[in-house]
Amino acid sequence: MIKIINLSKSFGAQTIFDQVSLNLNRGERIGLVGRNGHGKTTLLRMITGEDVPDSGTVSVPKDYSLGYLKQHISFSAPTVIEEGMKGLPEHSMDGKWIVEKTLSGLGFTAETMARPPAELSGGYQLRLNLAKVLVSDPDALLLDEPTNYLDIISIRWLSSFLRQWKNELLLITHDRMFMDSVVTHIAGIHRKKIKKIQGATDKYYEQILKEEEIHEKTRINDEKKRKETEIFINRFRAKARLAGLVQSRIKALEKIENLDKLDKIKTLDFSFTSKPTQAKSLMHVKNLTFGYDESNTLIKELSFSIGKRDRICVIGKNGRGKTTLLKLLAGELAPLSGEILPHLSAASLCYAQTNSVILNPSLTVEAEIMSAGCEKQAARDICGAMMFEGDDALK
Repeated sequence: MIKIINLSKSFGAQTIFDQVSLNLNRGERIGLVGRNGHGKTTLLRMITGEDVPDSGTVSVPKDYSLGYLKQHISFSAPTVIEEGMKGLPEHSMDGKWIVEKTLSGLGFTAETMARPPAELSGGYQLRLNLAKVLVSDPDALLLDEPTNYLDIISIRWLSSFLRQWKNELLLITHDRMFMDSVVTHIAGIHRKKIKKIQGATDKYYEQILKEEEIHEKTRINDEKKRKETEIFINRFRAKARLAGLVQSRIKALEKIENLDKLDKIKTLDFSFTSKPTQAKSLMHVKNLTFGYDESNTLIKELSFSIGKRDRICVIGKNGRGKTTLLKLLAGELAPLSGEILPHLSAASLCYAQTNSVILNPSLTVEAEIMSAGCEKQAARDICGAMMFEGDDALK
């Protein structure tokens, strides 16, 4: 179906792919794995034609349709259900009920389907994009992080949908459990190459680890043999009676492969610092009530305490106020009524799902971290730990 042949791609001095090949065959559901920045999304963009390789070819059959989930949002229909129907293939006879079924599976209620798309939260707008892709009935689905804004129920529905999908699938997700539940093959991007295997992620990573261990053991053994052979040749080269044996060793030396030592792949390595406190209870919340308007209350008379060693998970469907609660506790929002009483020695910070709005686009990475109160060296250390090394910290 889709054939990638001897493809190479670089961004400036950084090589992403070096002469890679990959086939997406009929009926295969492939999970695409690899570290951040190693080219997963770039590969999808080259398949769709949004990006081009430096060399090599991407071959997609004529009249073969691709359903590509984009993060870009652009809606024009007056209601969610009508916008969803714009994703249907031409001459679809089952139209509206398929869209309703898909939207319902992704967490939309009948009331929400009648609303204008512009009124939806960012997460639900991306769900609407996903619904339009799924109802388009393409020959191949190319899904880039489809579960990012889904709750548990919607993830289960999507997992069931994809397991029943009869056409081709190329899936990117950091949720390995979700990936393993729907794919037939894994294609891993590793050291600028792509390796495809049948099976799940565990099998792929075990195979990669085993191959690299074998490579390193072979390299060390070959290096040892080479040194021993060179010592023998240099020692007995001048002795005529051993000329035949020396020539034999020279030929053997030429056959020993020169394996390169594998570069160490950098990985994130960081820890959180915490402010010391003697308080046993860090925060008391009393009768907390909040809504973005008084007729639509998200949180009503909520009371609880946070102890010094507590680690609390907040769960609930999308739109029920999980992020809002965190913003209230962090002081980014003010309650309609009730109290939030942090201990005098307690300090809190909130990390939201989307933080780009709080970044200053005119600052470098290093300067942005320093703006949080870091000294230059500490900021540099954090940059390195988060893989912004050298000049990347000054971007």
